[in-house]
Amino acid sequence: MNFNLDTVTAFISLYGLKLIAAVLIFYIGRIVAKILTNFSKKAMRKANLDETIIRFGGNVIYGGLMVFIILAALSKLGINTNSFIAILGAAGLAVGLAFQGTLSNLGAGVLLVFFRPFNVGDFINGAGESGVVEEINLFSTLLKTGDNKQIIIPNSSIIGGNITNFSAKETRRVDFVFGIGYDDDLKLAKTTLEEIINADDRVLKEPAAFVAVSELADSSVNFVVRAWAKSEDYWGVHFDTIEKVKLSFDEKNISIPYPQMDVHQDK
Repeated sequence: MNFNLDTVTAFISLYGLKLIAAVLIFYIGRIVAKILTNFSKKAMRKANLDETIIRFGGNVIYGGLMVFIILAALSKLGINTNSFIAILGAAGLAVGLAFQGTLSNLGAGVLLVFFRPFNVGDFINGAGESGVVEEINLFSTLLKTGDNKQIIIPNSSIIGGNITNFSAKETRRVDFVFGIGYDDDLKLAKTTLEEIINADDRVLKEPAAFVAVSELADSSVNFVVRAWAKSEDYWGVHFDTIEKVKLSFDEKNISIPYPQMDVHQDK
């Protein structure tokens, strides 16, 4: 088979140059994409954005630039890129439909990081679960329970429901209800409760603690006790106060009524 040397030379000159140009576009474009991505990351860090958002944003920027660069290189080779764009669009739609739940969690994760309803280390209740937040990633939130179990909750489940952040405020109110018998000394019981609350250094002076009769129940006279403490002291005040009230009431012969059932047996 005979080849026309001029034709081969023209072919190489034409397509060889296009190939070299396409390779240069890809190589230089990739370098520029990395530079722009690093610049974007630095700008986001200066804006004090969360590291999770910075990494995610960097990946999105780099990926978008690389798609543009690849299409530009293919176009330089004379390849019609319109079909590739259509294929990418169809593939994106298919992936979006296939991973609706995953993308939902991704979007919810971005919202959690941006709007900050809670931070790592906060004690929260979300999606029906309670625990200390250990990690907030793009797809899920990790909680550690009081008995040291780890709970992984999809971000969409958290963002789609009520969130209670027990650590958001510096102080919390500790509420109690204590009942005494109708035959017990009402004033003595109230004074005893006030002394127990006021003697606890963890109870804040402002707002002042509150002790009052709240209900004349079927079998008891109920007191409501409300005391303010720092959030980190909440459970200590809660448990210690209950113990002190029981011991003090026993010492002063103040009864704490409890449900009773009388069983009568016919002889």
